[in-house]
Amino acid sequence: MKPTFPKYIKSILRRLRTSIVWIMLGVISYIPIRTIRNIMLRIMGMKFDGAVIYSKFHIRRPSNISIGNGTVIGHGATLDGRNGIKIGNNVNLSSEVMIWSMQHDFNCQYFSSEGGPVVIGDFAWISARAIVLPGVVIGEGAVVAAGAVVTKDIKPYTVVGGVPAKYISDRNRNLKYKPSENSLPFI
Repeated sequence: MKPTFPKYIKSILRRLRTSIVWIMLGVISYIPIRTIRNIMLRIMGMKFDGAVIYSKFHIRRPSNISIGNGTVIGHGATLDGRNGIKIGNNVNLSSEVMIWSMQHDFNCQYFSSEGGPVVIGDFAWISARAIVLPGVVIGEGAVVAAGAVVTKDIKPYTVVGGVPAKYISDRNRNLKYKPSENSLPFI
């Protein structure tokens, strides 16, 4: 007969494992050499190649995050991969951007979690301290202004801003930049 653990023991072990991973990610985010941080993030399951991830990040469930080539993730960014995040090529996430794939249901009597994956298209720019909420798709070449809160999908090559984010203007479609080419190696 196979021994079984009571549910509360399994719950304690799961929370202990999650806490250890959380601590490890916190330590990794302060390592001053990007190459070492990248190796550690790949070991933890994050999928990226040719992307730059600056220090002091906050990452949840790195195994559910994929980042395209030439992309830059700024200082202090929060990437909540619990429901998945897919970031395209040549994307710029400025400092302290928050990408959330899960949140609480404020109408639920048990305050349960809900959410969905976040997808960010190629050449998008999410400016400083912007917040992207669960289930949002940000189209190719779209720009999210600093401090904006994105609650709905953003069409390709549009500029949005405000709380909640609203259309401001269109963006040039002839984009050829690669944000990672100008990154600093030790930050």
